Amino acid sequence: MSQTTSQQFQRKFGEYQHKAQREPVEITRHGRRELVLMSAERYDWLVAASKRRHAIENLPETIVNAVRSAKMEKRHNHFNKLMQ
Repeated sequence: MSQTTSQQFQRKFGEYQHKAQREPVEITRHGRRELVLMSAERYDWLVAASKRRHAIENLPETIVNAVRSAKMEKRHNHFNKLMQ
């Protein structure tokens, strides 16, 4: 994801508009993440994806196996113990 300051974004709006067609652009203000600019197509996809519901019973076996065998980073070992 590209990143820019709000000041730079204002100066080069057209450039970031074109970048946002390819990938989201994170816009910061005073060093803090404030906005993300993305294409309308990507936004529509995210909205549609957030509304999808999947029944666990319908998941492919490869995904079920991947979830079963997944491990967290060592700093989260206490969660791995809960999963057993």
